[in-house]
Amino acid sequence: MSWIDELGLRWPILQAPMAGAQGVELAAAIAEAGGLGALPAAMLGPQALEAALHDYRGRTSRPLNVNAFCHRLPVPDPEALQRWQAALAPYYAEYELEAPEPPAGPGRRPFDDAACEVLEAHRPAVVSFHFGLPAPELLARVKAWGARVLSTATTVEEARWLAAHGADAIIAQGLEAGGHRGIFLSDDLTTQVGTLALLPQVVEAIDVPVIAAGGIAGPRSVAAALALGASAVQVGTAFLACPESTIGELHRQALTSGEARHTALTNLYSGRPARGIITRLMRELGPLSALAPPFPLATAAVAPLRAAAEAAGCSDFSPLWAGQDSSGCRAVPAAEQLRWLAGQGAL
Repeated sequence: MSWIDELGLRWPILQAPMAGAQGVELAAAIAEAGGLGALPAAMLGPQALEAALHDYRGRTSRPLNVNAFCHRLPVPDPEALQRWQAALAPYYAEYELEAPEPPAGPGRRPFDDAACEVLEAHRPAVVSFHFGLPAPELLARVKAWGARVLSTATTVEEARWLAAHGADAIIAQGLEAGGHRGIFLSDDLTTQVGTLALLPQVVEAIDVPVIAAGGIAGPRSVAAALALGASAVQVGTAFLACPESTIGELHRQALTSGEARHTALTNLYSGRPARGIITRLMRELGPLSALAPPFPLATAAVAPLRAAAEAAGCSDFSPLWAGQDSSGCRAVPAAEQLRWLAGQGAL
């Protein structure tokens, strides 16, 4: 029996966890329709995570994937933060804003004892990680309640490392994917390749199931990934226009317009490479800039600009996360979108 069957999924389709773009509603809708819903926990403290898990269980009894980050917290460098604010100073002046105080905390915390304690009480069927794996003792606690552990690889070397260190399945994330790259063994972006190049190499290199991510925008790309040896696919961008997502109207408009055809990797919004639709900030400062402080410290300085611009109906400073193929974005319920991706409906 495959792991898809063990979880009781109707379709081999996982919803990508998208912090800041979705919550419980999207995850539950996907789960009820026969896919694997995901709850992004990277921006949730223990109390918020507890509340979200209770909310999910109030909506469905279907399996859930809880996703966490495994980044290393950077040591804030006051001079680097000042240089970053200086780069943004003309934009603050444009909106008549004062430069914000340096961040008091990181905003996104890696998986830790507190988060693990919350999950232990709820025992989600799947726990996935981005940017590697947690410390061995934390990973052992997750596995102790029988959770299946997934983690993201962007290269064959990362896939081998994850399989050797306890991952039960590998998410092969191609360069097309929207949002943050899962790269963790290197900072060299020249190592990043597309899904069709990465997927068969990872399938050949490891003995655990492989999940394809990046560029999965419709039923044909789902079928293609499965034909190349993936046991399942993970889809993010194609669910962003669904009413259950929490993105704003400006982001929705960008996804369904010609803007979404032009994306790039940028570190301006968080300090780590992530793919999104080109914005004014990306055009004028980057999109990749050495001035951006390390993840996740870049976010705080951009946040007031984003708020001011969005209040004026402008997305110049908004992280419009999207993959390279947004052609499958449709403003339909997530359950309908899932069935279409599975080949059960027509556009």
